[in-house]
Amino acid sequence: MEQNDEIEKTINKLGSLESLGKVTVVKTHIPMKRETDVKREAQVETRERSNIKIMTMKIETKMEINIGTWIRNIICLMDGSVIAITQFGTVNFFTVASKIQKHFLIPGEAYSVTQINQYTIALTYPGEKAIKIFNMENTKVTKVIKLDKVCRGLSFANNSLAVGLDRDEIRIIDLEGNTLKSIQVESVSYLFHLVYCNDRVTYSDSNGKAVCSVDESGKQIWQYKQDLTGPRGLCTDTYGNIIVADGESKRIIVISKDGQGSQVLIN
Repeated sequence: MEQNDEIEKTINKLGSLESLGKVTVVKTHIPMKRETDVKREAQVETRERSNIKIMTMKIETKMEINIGTWIRNIICLMDGSVIAITQFGTVNFFTVASKIQKHFLIPGEAYSVTQINQYTIALTYPGEKAIKIFNMENTKVTKVIKLDKVCRGLSFANNSLAVGLDRDEIRIIDLEGNTLKSIQVESVSYLFHLVYCNDRVTYSDSNGKAVCSVDESGKQIWQYKQDLTGPRGLCTDTYGNIIVADGESKRIIVISKDGQGSQVLIN
């Protein structure tokens, strides 16, 4: 507590008063018994200990997507709407509630899409060796980032984009196109699908029948190959586990964040 001199001045002016009250501070000592044994189990299970063996997946919503061809890439946006890119690279926008379907008329053939913020997405254009930043509110391309290699897979995290280049490089770039990191990888397939999260990049190698996770230095954290027949699209949950669409077996599989275990969610 720090005394304010203005109080003294006020009291002096009010000379007829002996007191304006008093402040009492009471200190009470409470005996506490602390345990310092680090082997004691935590009372609350941490995020690190998620158990994929008890995970299940329930179909919440089904959408009819009448686009006349197979889907090359698809994401669910922050507001629950969906963007799907067709075999021919057209970008389709759907809302679940109102069932509105519309095309974003963006020149070129898009391959992969990721969301940057509420109104902004980024898309790869392999034929143009470019990433296009697109504003969904005014339906305009606001920036084009040119690259020196063919680009396919794309993911956004840490205010940066991770992009898959050919079969051997995942490049981390800022939103101006400046290279922040270059991660060298070995993939049998082109880097079609990847997810960037928690300072690591996880990618699927469909022809190699594997899912691999690497850190930003390029060091492989783990590789998972058990029971995969053609892994493609990826996403991650809040614990860091990887959810994979295994194309050939038509299953959705979750792989633990350490790559040591898996569970079939939909068969």
